[in-house]
Amino acid sequence: MNLLPVSSPIAKQRGIELVKRIPLLFYGVFFFCFGIALYLLGVAMVVPRYLLGLNEVLLPINERIVWYSGIPIMLGIVFAFSDLFFLLGLKRQHRIVRFVPIENRHVTVTLTAYNDEESIGRAVEDFFGHPLVRRVIVVSNNSTDDTLQRALEAGAIAVNETRPGYGNCVYRCLSEALKYDDVDLIVLCEGDLTFRAYDIDKFLAYAVHADIVNGTRIVEQLRQRKTQLSTFMYYGNFFVAKLLEAKHIGKGTFTDVGTTYKLCWKHTLQSLLPRLNPAVNLEFNAHFLDTALDRGLSVVECPITFHPRVGVSKGGNTNNRRALRVGCRMIIGLVFGWKPARR
Repeated sequence: MNLLPVSSPIAKQRGIELVKRIPLLFYGVFFFCFGIALYLLGVAMVVPRYLLGLNEVLLPINERIVWYSGIPIMLGIVFAFSDLFFLLGLKRQHRIVRFVPIENRHVTVTLTAYNDEESIGRAVEDFFGHPLVRRVIVVSNNSTDDTLQRALEAGAIAVNETRPGYGNCVYRCLSEALKYDDVDLIVLCEGDLTFRAYDIDKFLAYAVHADIVNGTRIVEQLRQRKTQLSTFMYYGNFFVAKLLEAKHIGKGTFTDVGTTYKLCWKHTLQSLLPRLNPAVNLEFNAHFLDTALDRGLSVVECPITFHPRVGVSKGGNTNNRRALRVGCRMIIGLVFGWKPARR
C-alpha cells in the first residue's frame, strides 16, 4: 500500500483540491435556513399551547425545538464564515481576465419549440433578420400543431425530437448545431418570442471573456412589465441562482438559472454535451450551468431583454405552483445530483 506522507507536496495539493471542492457556503445556507425554520416552528407552537389549553403537553417540546434550532443556525454561520473569510482565496479562479478575439462572428441559432405555431414563424424571421445569423434550427418536441410547418415556411431547418421533455429538446438542438463547421458560436433560445435577435450583439461582446454566455432576465429595466415571469418566479429564480453561486463560489456571479437564451463556443459544447443528462426536464438549464461550472468552464452572465410570450406557456412558468416544483427540483439537483424528472 503506497501511502504519501501528510507533509508531502502531493498530499498537500490533494488536500487543497479536496477543500476547494467542498461547498461550505452552499451547505451553510441550508443549515441556516433549516435552523430558522425550526425556530419559527417553535414560535408558532405558542398558538396551540394557549388557545387549545395544551401548554403542559407542548411546552417541553416547544422549548426543545427553540433551543436546538440554534445548532443548525450556528453550523450554517460557521460554514459560511469559513468559506467567505478563510477558503475563498483558495477557491477563486486565479486567472487573468480572458479576452479571446472572435475571428468568425457568425452564429448558428437553435430554437426549442412545443406547440408554438403562433410564434415560431416570427421568431425564425426575427433571428434571420440579424446579419450574423448563418442558420436557424428549430427542434419541435412532438408538437401536435403546425409548428414544424411554420418553421419550414420561415426558412428554418426544422426537425422533430420524439423523446418528450425539455432536456431532450435542448440536447437535440445543440447536437444538430454541432453538425455545422462554418461557425464557432452557437446560440440556444426558444421560439415563443420572449427573446429577441438583437441581443446577439450583447452575447458577442461577452463571448470574448467566457466559454458560455448566459442571458439574465433579472435587470428590471430590460424586462417588460407583463411577462409570464411572476414576482414569485422572479425572486425564486434569483434565489436558486445564488445557491448555484454559493456552490461554485469564486467561479462567477449568477442571477438567473432559468433563462433559455445563451451563447456557447462550439468547442465548449463538444466537450460539455457528453456530460449532460438529456432526461433532466424543465430544470435542465440549471443542470447545464452546474455541470459547466463543475467542469471548470467559464460562464458569464449577460443582461438581455425579456418580453411577453406569444401563445400559452408550457414550461416551468405556467403558474407559481409548477414553478415551485421546478425550483425545488433544481435545488435537489444542486444538492444530490441530477436525476431525470417526470414531465
